[in-house]
Amino acid sequence: MDTFFARQLATYASYHRDARNRATHFIGIPAIVFSILVPLTLVHVGGVSLAVIAALLALIGWIALDRTIGLAMAVMLVPMLLIAEWIGGYGSTMAWIVFAIFFVSGWVFQLVGHVWEGRRPALADNLFQAFIGPMFIMAEVLMALGLKPELKQVIDSTPRPAG
Repeated sequence: MDTFFARQLATYASYHRDARNRATHFIGIPAIVFSILVPLTLVHVGGVSLAVIAALLALIGWIALDRTIGLAMAVMLVPMLLIAEWIGGYGSTMAWIVFAIFFVSGWVFQLVGHVWEGRRPALADNLFQAFIGPMFIMAEVLMALGLKPELKQVIDSTPRPAG
């Protein structure tokens, strides 16, 4: 399996070999994704919030990269979007407070994990890795369930780059 997505996921995985780092990402990445959705609920275009538009665009991109993982991402993203819309309904003050709490705490988890890893985040070398990160978490879940074995083989056989 040598697809663009497999290479990107393998690159991301090479920055996340430490189990503690991976564990922090299971909290940090969803927190950051959720935090971004919350203030986007405050802006509407044609009766639809920017959060819905951003979520749909992200899902289209994720599905284009890998249909199975992309569809599984929808299962995670839809509840986040619904909760974000609910919080946004309480007004901008509440939305920005929730954003700040989730965004900052999400990054704290990420950075603590990278201290344990002893390696800077993948997105420091390639900003596209920020888009791959959420898919990596979902891929980890699916691989743990015995799905996507070909992807697991690619990830497991990727050497860690220097630096």
